[in-house]
Amino acid sequence: MYRDKVDFFIPGVPTVGGFTICSSHRLLKEKRSIDLAVKHSEHPPALWVHTQCQVGSKVHMKVGGECYFDPNPEGSSPDLLLIAGGVGINPLYSIAQHVADISSDASHQYDGKTVLLFSAKNQDELLYKDNLLKMSEKCPSILCKFFVTKPDADTQTNVNSVQCERGRINESRLQEAVSSLDRNRLICYICGPPPMIQQITEILYKMDIEENRILFEKWW
Repeated sequence: MYRDKVDFFIPGVPTVGGFTICSSHRLLKEKRSIDLAVKHSEHPPALWVHTQCQVGSKVHMKVGGECYFDPNPEGSSPDLLLIAGGVGINPLYSIAQHVADISSDASHQYDGKTVLLFSAKNQDELLYKDNLLKMSEKCPSILCKFFVTKPDADTQTNVNSVQCERGRINESRLQEAVSSLDRNRLICYICGPPPMIQQITEILYKMDIEENRILFEKWW
């Protein structure tokens, strides 16, 4: 089982920091390390990471989070619908990497399909976009689609490309994604602002996706 977040207990900082794991399980397994997404802010734990943390600094760490991916290597491979808004891509990027890793590992015999729908204000906020496109090229079972809601004037000419669409992730895009996946083994993961999660969840319910097939993580 691969959890999506960790809590940092930093000596001298009374506030607990919750940070997202944005690396594959393989990195942890092979190198005993993880990558974390920590946005620069005045929040004490994040500020410590950006201004005081050094190589060799020690913290206590607790793994947690409910938005995890736990495929059964002996069971049927699930089809995944990953829906991200803004920095909500972080845990889903980790899941996508894990899918790519086990899809290329003959010992797992993983044959599930994955569709990632990722929405942000503009293309600069589509974190990991290039890495996701490269991942999709190497692993055709992973399809990535990007959406921008407020494209900058100087990037609008590129918005309507195959890689990126203008607008939000709407019902028609969700129906298109679900129709390409097997409903009998579908799992949906959503991470983003609470209003987005609420809207997407309601649409999925309307599409008769069972509640136990929808997992989400609210970050703010």
